[in-house]
Amino acid sequence: MRIGIFGLGHIGCVSAVCFAQTGHTVMGYDINREKVAQLNQGLSPVLEKDIDLFINEQVQNGNLKATDQIQNIMDHSEVIIICVDTPSNGSGSINLQAVKIVCRDIGKELRKRDRFVVITLRSTIMPELIKSVAVSILEKNSNKICGRDFGFVYNPEFLREGTAIDDFFHPPRTIIAASDCTSERIMEDIYSAIDAPLFKMTIEEAAMVKYADNAFHAVKVAFANEIGRFCKAQGIDSRKVMDVFVQDYKLNLSPYYLKPGFAFGGSCLPKDLRAIVHQVSKLNITTPLLKSVMTSNDEHVDYALRMLEKYHVKRVGILGLSFKTGTDDLRESPIVGFVNHLLQNDYKVKIYDRFLAQPHVIESTRKYIKLQLPDLKGLLCTTLEELLDSSELIVFAHSTQEHRDLVKTLRKSYKIIDLAGVNEEETILTGEGNYEGICW
Repeated sequence: MRIGIFGLGHIGCVSAVCFAQTGHTVMGYDINREKVAQLNQGLSPVLEKDIDLFINEQVQNGNLKATDQIQNIMDHSEVIIICVDTPSNGSGSINLQAVKIVCRDIGKELRKRDRFVVITLRSTIMPELIKSVAVSILEKNSNKICGRDFGFVYNPEFLREGTAIDDFFHPPRTIIAASDCTSERIMEDIYSAIDAPLFKMTIEEAAMVKYADNAFHAVKVAFANEIGRFCKAQGIDSRKVMDVFVQDYKLNLSPYYLKPGFAFGGSCLPKDLRAIVHQVSKLNITTPLLKSVMTSNDEHVDYALRMLEKYHVKRVGILGLSFKTGTDDLRESPIVGFVNHLLQNDYKVKIYDRFLAQPHVIESTRKYIKLQLPDLKGLLCTTLEELLDSSELIVFAHSTQEHRDLVKTLRKSYKIIDLAGVNEEETILTGEGNYEGICW
């Protein structure tokens, strides 16, 4: 495949030489003539492990070259990959100037050509801006229609400086978000030499994966630093603590706790988090990330309440009350706080929780009920039918098979708020307007 790379910065150079290494004929483009000259001499314009060796090899065998003439790269390329910078503006927004200029120039060149070209954006850009800015500019300047006259693909990169070559050839996954089937197939062929899971997504989903990645990496660094600060203030070796912490691949380094949903609760997480924050204040150190977690958790409860209030109903049925599915433990259950708010605002609430309906309820739960929800007995229903007969709106707080089966039969006759992700069918998530999930 003949590939053109727009932008010979770090991502562009690495992408160019690595695609050449996998057998494609690659031409790089940059307005910086010094970068172009360096690459054509077999030298790398960027510092990266092993890149000089690979560039020299691919330039020598004719698979890699560079130009500062846009006509040259457009004449050469079946697939164009945009790798220009999207730096931060002073306000925190991203600067799209380079993307806009490149899309404008590519669009003007497309106007002169009749053949189908796949335009691939690899630069990091906010989900809502890809179509409204990049695709829109391409269509306007080419006078062509995306998906019919040219293809468009968003293909985010996950390359770390210093290990970018290895990251390219051994990625955790490859993401392709294409405007049409032809472009999708072409990009699949381009990546066929890379042994990694391939995910096909919408353009907006693909862009959000990139931002989720970087946000999580930033959170992890801040988290480790705050734990380190906390340890040092107490004379504890934080390196040993974190070395053992990361050995837990069941919970700590795993998909667990990383599914969007409702607030956390229970006897451990809130209590231990508050204990850390309290001890931090006594040690006269600051851990703003850890301190903010409970605030964030409370906001999820407030958000759910705002979702409910907009329906203007008064009879509400709650499916699930304990802090998570599969237990009867109500300690610090966010649903209990949710129910108390409803009761204080004159809602008529009914609750069905199969686990609380069992004859045996642990002592700690009985004590918590007496303290936090003394009227619970009058709110509990013994059957689903009893709850449904008393309610206009149903809140799914637990995801059980019973609830997953039920939601499919209720979506037309009840207003539904799904806090637990009981339904994964897109047709229901985008249904008649009476069904709303907290994270959709």
